Amino acid sequence: MSELLKWFEKRREAKVLTLMQRHLATTMSSVEDLEKAVEAAANGDEEEMKLCIERVTSGEREADKLRREIMVELAQGELPPEDREDLMHLTKRVDMVADWCRESTRVLAATPMKDMPDKLRKAAVKMMEGVRECAAALRRSISRMADKPEEALQAADEVERLEEKVDDLFENSRHLLAKEEKLTIGAGILMNELYEAIEMVADWCENTCDQVRIIIVRR
Repeated sequence: MSELLKWFEKRREAKVLTLMQRHLATTMSSVEDLEKAVEAAANGDEEEMKLCIERVTSGEREADKLRREIMVELAQGELPPEDREDLMHLTKRVDMVADWCRESTRVLAATPMKDMPDKLRKAAVKMMEGVRECAAALRRSISRMADKPEEALQAADEVERLEEKVDDLFENSRHLLAKEEKLTIGAGILMNELYEAIEMVADWCENTCDQVRIIIVRR
């Protein structure tokens, strides 16, 4: 077992670990709220969409605040520099998931979803279902990293499989979009940007799991 994982086992109540758990939970809530926002937009419920977007915005700000606190705690801690850097990279990658949730809501708010064909709206909802599954597997991977590293690696593999599923949905969504001839250029561009932003949430789930693998197997 690596020295970093031994440190995890001995210091489960350390402030930095508590902060990291809160940061992860906040990020996962942002993914769930993004899914709800996309669903509300697809169903024409603009008020619910706005409420969900507000929660994503608040969650992203809270995640940023927690990320800064984690960095301060790690800088002041007793871990060797290499191990501190590993945890900092993990935290930064989790934070990128929250950042792309926020970016997705920015695009969503500007996209005229009510004017979109039903199949394009459903494609975005389907992508978000995949992203939510991807994020849930990421949470399992990080949560089991210290006490059940083999299960953490299995969950990381699951994240990768789910991210590939989202990639396939993304490709299909763009094919559907390319066939639409009645959309304005602006609406088409925004819808494509929404698909891309949603796909980036899944990408950063996969990137984060790469860091989980590094922490578990590097030493």
